[in-house]
Formats: sequence, C-alpha cells, structure tokens
Amino acid sequence: MARSHLRLKAKKIKLNNSRNWTLKVQFFDKINIKENKMATIYDFKVKNRKGEEISLADYKGKVLLIVNTATGCGFTPQYEGIEKIYEELHDKGFEVLDSPCNQFGHQAPGDNNEIHEFCTAKYKTQFDQLAKIEVNGDEADPLWVYLKSEISEDPEPKGMKNKLAMKAISKMPGVGKEKGFIKWNFTKFIVDRDGKVVYRFGPTDEPKDFEDKIKELI
Repeated sequence: MARSHLRLKAKKIKLNNSRNWTLKVQFFDKINIKENKMATIYDFKVKNRKGEEISLADYKGKVLLIVNTATGCGFTPQYEGIEKIYEELHDKGFEVLDSPCNQFGHQAPGDNNEIHEFCTAKYKTQFDQLAKIEVNGDEADPLWVYLKSEISEDPEPKGMKNKLAMKAISKMPGVGKEKGFIKWNFTKFIVDRDGKVVYRFGPTDEPKDFEDKIKELI
C-alpha cells in the first residue's frame, strides 16, 4: 500500500472517531512502513543526549524500561529506585531508556547536558539520558506514539494517596483525556527480550512496584 493510501486511511479512521487506530496511523505515517511488515520496537531510532541516532535494534534480546522523566517533578526521586534496579540487573540484560520531557509543568527545563549532570550528581545514575522529547501531541516522538498504541492506559493507581495525586494531575492544564495520552512525568513501559511491550505503569507506580515484573523477564 502506498504512503498516500495510508494517509487516506488515516482521514477515514479519524472520521470514524477510532482513537486507538489514529495512534497506529500516526505511527505508520511518520516512519513510512510498508504494508505486510508488522512494526516492532526495533524499527525505531532515538537520539542520545548528543543528538546522535541510536537504533533500538541495538537492544535486541534485552529487557527495556522506557520512561519519560523530569528533573523538577514530585516523582523525580523515582530515579533512585530505577538506578537500583539498573545496577542489579544491567549485567543480566536490562537497559533503561530515559527520555527527558518538558511537556508536564515545564519540569525538565535544562538542556540535555544539564539534565545528565543533575541525574549523575544527585542520583548517581549510571544509565545515560536520551535527548529531550515530547510524548504527546503532533510533535510526539514516534517511539512514544508506538508505545501508547501498544498499551493505551495506565493501571489504576494503588491507594488513596496515589488516586488523589492522579486526580489532581488530571486537572492540570494540558493533560488530555484521550486514550493512550501520557498523563504526566514518569510513565513507564517495559519491553521484553522479544521486543514486545508487555507492561505500562503510571507516574505513581514506583520502581519497587514493578521490579519483580522486570526480574521475571530477565
């Protein structure tokens, strides 16, 4: 199917108000994948903090934690728990793809190097940070469009405190209600060794809440 046909299909799907498929079509349109080739996470490229492209095919056979981060967020201390898991499991095939994002409350205002310096100084992170991206809207990174299309909703927050926190976040400016929408900083996706997106966790889910899930995949 030609790319123009994909765009025509996208218009038709939008008219039918199928949000989930709209996410899929955004993905197809951005990377121009041919029909009959199923998209996988290994079809994508990301940029490191120096602006150099990295193919996710380089991570084949590894378990991945992909997370949108911010340096000035109430959830920023989750870096400590993520680093703990990284140190324990990195040698067994675990990687962290840390994508700083300034879309939520402008809580990641620094440039790529400033964010990296913050993470290494405060949380002693040994995994690197990628280039800053957007995860929602027209400029959303294609990888994140794909992730959202694979698992479109966060799990229900656990406990009254977390439920109240997410309720407050839902009222913040720019927080959408669309299916798949990333609600805030520190939304996490876990990818297994075969490249399948197997879990999505919300901002209030702490590393200790999904550590066992990662270990099962290792």
